[in-house]
Amino acid sequence: MTFARINGTVLHYRLSGPQGAPALVFVNSLGTDARIWDEVIALLSQTYLCLSYDKRGHGISDVPVGDYSLDDHLDDLSGLLDHTGIDGAVLVGVSIGGIIAEGMALRAPHRVHGLVLCCTAPRMGDAPMWTARIETVRGAGLGAMVDAIMERWFSPTFRAERTEELGGWRNLFLRTDPEGYANTCATLRDTDLTDAISAIAAPTLIVGGDADLAAPLDLVRNGLAIPGSRLEVLPGVGHIPSIEQPAILGRLIDDFLKEVGHG
Repeated sequence: MTFARINGTVLHYRLSGPQGAPALVFVNSLGTDARIWDEVIALLSQTYLCLSYDKRGHGISDVPVGDYSLDDHLDDLSGLLDHTGIDGAVLVGVSIGGIIAEGMALRAPHRVHGLVLCCTAPRMGDAPMWTARIETVRGAGLGAMVDAIMERWFSPTFRAERTEELGGWRNLFLRTDPEGYANTCATLRDTDLTDAISAIAAPTLIVGGDADLAAPLDLVRNGLAIPGSRLEVLPGVGHIPSIEQPAILGRLIDDFLKEVGHG
Protein backbone atom coordinates (compact mmCIF):
# COMPACT_ATOMS: atom_id res chain seq x y z
CA MET A 1 0.00 0.00 0.00
CA THR A 2 1.22 3.48 -0.82
CA PHE A 3 0.48 6.74 0.93
CA ALA A 4 1.22 10.42 0.46
CA ARG A 5 0.69 13.40 2.73
CA ILE A 6 -1.06 15.99 0.58
CA ASN A 7 -1.72 19.38 2.16
CA GLY A 8 -1.56 17.75 5.59
CA THR A 9 -3.91 14.87 4.70
CA VAL A 10 -2.64 11.31 4.29
CA LEU A 11 -4.13 9.75 1.16
CA HIS A 12 -3.97 6.09 0.21
CA TYR A 13 -3.35 5.57 -3.50
CA ARG A 14 -2.42 2.84 -5.95
CA LEU A 15 -0.60 2.94 -9.29
CA SER A 16 -1.00 0.13 -11.83
CA GLY A 17 0.37 -0.14 -15.34
CA PRO A 18 3.48 0.87 -17.25
CA GLN A 19 5.32 3.97 -16.15
CA GLY A 20 5.26 6.62 -18.84
CA ALA A 21 2.06 5.30 -20.40
CA PRO A 22 -0.93 7.64 -20.86
CA ALA A 23 -2.55 8.12 -17.46
CA LEU A 24 -6.04 7.43 -16.16
CA VAL A 25 -7.19 8.65 -12.74
CA PHE A 26 -10.17 6.99 -11.02
CA VAL A 27 -12.21 8.86 -8.40
CA ASN A 28 -14.60 6.92 -6.16
CA SER A 29 -18.13 7.64 -4.99
CA LEU A 30 -19.58 8.54 -1.61
CA GLY A 31 -19.34 5.63 0.85
CA THR A 32 -16.85 3.59 -1.20
CA ASP A 33 -13.11 3.47 -1.77
CA ALA A 34 -10.70 2.82 -4.64
CA ARG A 35 -11.54 -0.89 -4.72
CA ILE A 36 -14.70 -0.24 -6.74
CA TRP A 37 -12.42 0.29 -9.77
CA ASP A 38 -10.28 -2.86 -9.43
CA GLU A 39 -11.84 -4.91 -12.23
CA VAL A 40 -11.85 -1.98 -14.66
CA ILE A 41 -8.23 -1.19 -13.84
CA ALA A 42 -7.29 -4.83 -14.39
CA LEU A 43 -8.63 -4.49 -17.94
CA LEU A 44 -6.95 -1.16 -18.73
CA SER A 45 -3.65 -1.27 -16.87
CA GLN A 46 -1.95 -3.32 -19.58
CA THR A 47 -1.97 -0.18 -21.72
CA TYR A 48 -2.49 2.75 -19.36
CA LEU A 49 -0.97 4.00 -16.12
CA CYS A 50 -3.91 3.84 -13.71
CA LEU A 51 -4.06 5.89 -10.52
CA SER A 52 -6.82 5.18 -8.00
CA TYR A 53 -7.10 6.56 -4.49
CA ASP A 54 -9.30 6.76 -1.43
CA LYS A 55 -10.59 10.31 -1.32
CA ARG A 56 -10.43 12.08 2.04
CA GLY A 57 -12.76 10.62 4.64
CA HIS A 58 -12.90 7.25 2.90
CA GLY A 59 -11.04 3.94 2.84
CA ILE A 60 -7.75 4.19 4.67
CA SER A 61 -7.10 7.84 3.89
CA ASP A 62 -7.27 10.43 6.65
CA VAL A 63 -10.58 11.81 7.91
CA PRO A 64 -9.99 15.55 8.36
CA VAL A 65 -12.42 17.32 10.67
CA GLY A 66 -15.08 19.68 9.36
CA ASP A 67 -17.12 19.87 6.21
CA TYR A 68 -15.23 19.17 2.99
CA SER A 69 -15.54 21.60 0.09
CA LEU A 70 -15.07 20.78 -3.56
CA ASP A 71 -11.84 22.77 -3.41
CA ASP A 72 -10.57 20.44 -0.66
CA HIS A 73 -11.04 17.46 -2.98
CA LEU A 74 -9.45 19.32 -5.90
CA ASP A 75 -6.45 20.29 -3.76
CA ASP A 76 -6.05 16.62 -2.80
CA LEU A 77 -6.22 15.44 -6.40
CA SER A 78 -3.87 18.14 -7.67
CA GLY A 79 -1.35 17.30 -4.96
CA LEU A 80 -1.59 13.59 -5.69
CA LEU A 81 -0.98 14.19 -9.39
CA ASP A 82 2.10 16.23 -8.46
CA HIS A 83 3.28 13.54 -6.05
CA THR A 84 2.99 10.78 -8.65
CA GLY A 85 4.47 12.86 -11.45
CA ILE A 86 1.34 12.77 -13.61
CA ASP A 87 1.14 16.00 -15.58
CA GLY A 88 -2.13 15.19 -17.32
CA ALA A 89 -4.69 12.38 -17.44
CA VAL A 90 -8.15 11.30 -18.40
CA LEU A 91 -10.25 11.43 -15.24
CA VAL A 92 -12.83 8.69 -14.60
CA GLY A 93 -15.25 9.53 -11.81
CA VAL A 94 -18.48 8.06 -10.47
CA SER A 95 -21.11 10.04 -8.56
CA ILE A 96 -19.25 12.64 -6.45
CA GLY A 97 -16.10 11.40 -8.18
CA GLY A 98 -17.58 12.72 -11.41
CA ILE A 99 -18.21 16.10 -9.81
CA ILE A 100 -14.58 16.17 -8.63
CA ALA A 101 -13.48 15.33 -12.18
CA GLU A 102 -15.62 18.15 -13.60
CA GLY A 103 -14.20 20.53 -11.01
CA MET A 104 -10.65 19.61 -12.00
CA ALA A 105 -11.46 20.15 -15.68
CA LEU A 106 -12.64 23.66 -14.79
CA ARG A 107 -9.76 24.48 -12.44
CA ALA A 108 -6.86 22.96 -14.39
CA PRO A 109 -7.97 22.23 -17.97
CA HIS A 110 -4.35 21.72 -19.07
CA ARG A 111 -4.16 18.64 -16.83
CA VAL A 112 -7.41 17.02 -17.96
CA HIS A 113 -7.15 15.29 -21.33
CA GLY A 114 -10.65 13.84 -21.12
CA LEU A 115 -13.50 12.93 -18.78
CA VAL A 116 -15.47 9.74 -18.23
CA LEU A 117 -18.39 10.68 -15.99
CA CYS A 118 -20.29 7.72 -14.56
CA CYS A 119 -23.72 8.05 -12.97
CA THR A 120 -23.23 11.66 -11.99
CA ALA A 121 -24.49 15.17 -12.66
CA PRO A 122 -23.22 18.71 -12.08
CA ARG A 123 -25.69 18.99 -9.20
CA MET A 124 -26.85 15.94 -7.25
CA GLY A 125 -29.74 16.34 -4.85
CA ASP A 126 -30.40 19.54 -2.96
CA ALA A 127 -29.32 21.14 0.30
CA PRO A 128 -32.26 19.89 2.42
CA MET A 129 -31.68 16.29 1.26
CA TRP A 130 -27.98 16.36 2.10
CA THR A 131 -28.58 18.15 5.40
CA ALA A 132 -31.03 15.41 6.38
CA ARG A 133 -28.51 12.74 5.33
CA ILE A 134 -25.80 14.36 7.47
CA GLU A 135 -28.13 14.51 10.48
CA THR A 136 -29.06 10.84 10.05
CA VAL A 137 -25.43 9.71 9.85
CA ARG A 138 -24.37 11.74 12.86
CA GLY A 139 -27.44 10.78 14.87
CA ALA A 140 -28.05 7.15 13.98
CA GLY A 141 -25.00 5.98 12.02
CA LEU A 142 -24.67 4.43 8.58
CA GLY A 143 -26.60 1.33 9.60
CA ALA A 144 -29.78 3.39 9.64
CA MET A 145 -29.59 3.91 5.88
CA VAL A 146 -27.63 0.96 4.53
CA ASP A 147 -30.55 -0.96 3.03
CA ALA A 148 -31.89 2.11 1.26
CA ILE A 149 -28.42 2.89 -0.06
CA MET A 150 -27.97 -0.61 -1.46
CA GLU A 151 -31.27 -0.19 -3.33
CA ARG A 152 -30.01 3.10 -4.77
CA TRP A 153 -26.60 1.68 -5.70
CA PHE A 154 -27.48 -1.65 -7.26
CA SER A 155 -30.02 -2.91 -9.78
CA PRO A 156 -32.74 -5.34 -8.67
CA THR A 157 -31.05 -8.12 -10.66
CA PHE A 158 -27.70 -7.57 -8.93
CA ARG A 159 -29.34 -7.57 -5.50
CA ALA A 160 -31.30 -10.75 -6.24
CA GLU A 161 -28.63 -12.80 -8.03
CA ARG A 162 -25.27 -11.63 -6.65
CA THR A 163 -26.01 -11.79 -2.97
CA GLU A 164 -22.46 -12.51 -1.78
CA GLU A 165 -21.10 -9.49 -3.63
CA LEU A 166 -23.96 -7.39 -2.32
CA GLY A 167 -23.04 -8.45 1.20
CA GLY A 168 -19.43 -7.44 0.65
CA TRP A 169 -20.24 -4.01 -0.72
CA ARG A 170 -22.74 -3.55 2.10
CA ASN A 171 -19.90 -4.23 4.54
CA LEU A 172 -17.71 -1.70 2.75
CA PHE A 173 -20.36 0.96 3.14
CA LEU A 174 -20.93 0.17 6.82
CA ARG A 175 -17.19 0.41 7.53
CA THR A 176 -16.89 3.86 6.02
CA ASP A 177 -16.00 6.44 8.67
CA PRO A 178 -19.29 8.17 9.59
CA GLU A 179 -17.63 11.57 9.97
CA GLY A 180 -15.83 11.19 6.66
CA TYR A 181 -19.13 10.29 5.05
CA ALA A 182 -20.99 13.21 6.63
CA ASN A 183 -18.20 15.66 5.79
CA THR A 184 -18.35 14.52 2.16
CA CYS A 185 -22.13 14.89 2.07
CA ALA A 186 -21.40 18.56 2.76
CA THR A 187 -19.49 18.71 -0.54
CA LEU A 188 -22.58 17.51 -2.36
CA ARG A 189 -24.80 19.88 -0.37
CA ASP A 190 -22.70 22.88 -1.32
CA THR A 191 -21.65 22.12 -4.93
CA ASP A 192 -23.58 23.08 -8.05
CA LEU A 193 -21.62 23.10 -11.32
CA THR A 194 -24.70 23.35 -13.53
CA ASP A 195 -23.86 26.79 -14.91
CA ALA A 196 -20.13 26.14 -15.06
CA ILE A 197 -19.76 22.93 -17.05
CA SER A 198 -20.49 24.55 -20.41
CA ALA A 199 -16.93 25.92 -20.13
CA ILE A 200 -15.37 22.42 -20.01
CA ALA A 201 -13.31 21.82 -23.13
CA ALA A 202 -12.15 18.26 -22.43
CA PRO A 203 -13.63 15.44 -24.54
CA THR A 204 -16.31 13.84 -22.37
CA LEU A 205 -18.05 10.48 -22.24
CA ILE A 206 -21.04 10.26 -19.91
CA VAL A 207 -22.20 6.84 -18.71
CA GLY A 208 -25.53 6.21 -17.03
CA GLY A 209 -27.37 3.15 -15.78
CA ASP A 210 -31.07 2.85 -16.45
CA ALA A 211 -31.57 1.12 -13.08
CA ASP A 212 -29.72 3.84 -11.13
CA LEU A 213 -31.89 5.29 -8.37
CA ALA A 214 -29.14 7.57 -7.01
CA ALA A 215 -28.51 9.35 -10.32
CA PRO A 216 -31.47 8.67 -12.62
CA LEU A 217 -30.94 9.21 -16.33
CA ASP A 218 -32.93 12.46 -16.37
CA LEU A 219 -30.40 13.84 -13.89
CA VAL A 220 -27.37 12.36 -15.65
CA ARG A 221 -28.45 14.03 -18.92
CA ASN A 222 -27.73 17.42 -17.32
CA GLY A 223 -24.06 16.65 -17.96
CA LEU A 224 -24.69 16.92 -21.68
CA ALA A 225 -24.28 20.67 -21.23
CA ILE A 226 -20.56 19.91 -21.62
CA PRO A 227 -19.86 20.78 -25.27
CA GLY A 228 -19.38 17.72 -27.48
CA SER A 229 -20.22 15.23 -24.73
CA ARG A 230 -22.24 12.10 -25.40
CA LEU A 231 -24.20 9.68 -23.24
CA GLU A 232 -23.95 5.89 -23.19
CA VAL A 233 -26.76 4.12 -21.28
CA LEU A 234 -26.12 0.72 -19.69
CA PRO A 235 -29.32 -1.34 -19.54
CA GLY A 236 -30.15 -2.93 -16.20
CA VAL A 237 -27.22 -1.29 -14.39
CA GLY A 238 -27.35 0.72 -11.17
CA HIS A 239 -25.20 3.47 -9.70
CA ILE A 240 -21.76 1.82 -9.78
CA PRO A 241 -21.18 0.29 -13.23
CA SER A 242 -17.58 -0.58 -12.38
CA ILE A 243 -19.02 -3.19 -9.99
CA GLU A 244 -22.02 -4.43 -11.95
CA GLN A 245 -20.55 -4.39 -15.48
CA PRO A 246 -16.78 -3.76 -15.35
CA ALA A 247 -16.08 -5.40 -18.73
CA ILE A 248 -18.64 -3.25 -20.53
CA LEU A 249 -17.46 -0.10 -18.78
CA GLY A 250 -13.82 -0.94 -19.47
CA ARG A 251 -14.57 -1.43 -23.15
CA LEU A 252 -16.44 1.89 -23.33
CA ILE A 253 -13.51 3.67 -21.69
CA ASP A 254 -10.98 2.01 -23.96
CA ASP A 255 -12.95 2.90 -27.09
CA PHE A 256 -13.33 6.49 -25.88
CA LEU A 257 -9.59 6.79 -25.20
CA LYS A 258 -8.82 5.62 -28.71
CA GLU A 259 -11.34 8.07 -30.16
CA VAL A 260 -9.75 11.04 -28.40
CA GLY A 261 -6.18 9.90 -29.08
CA HIS A 262 -5.18 9.32 -25.47
CA GLY A 263 -2.62 6.61 -25.98
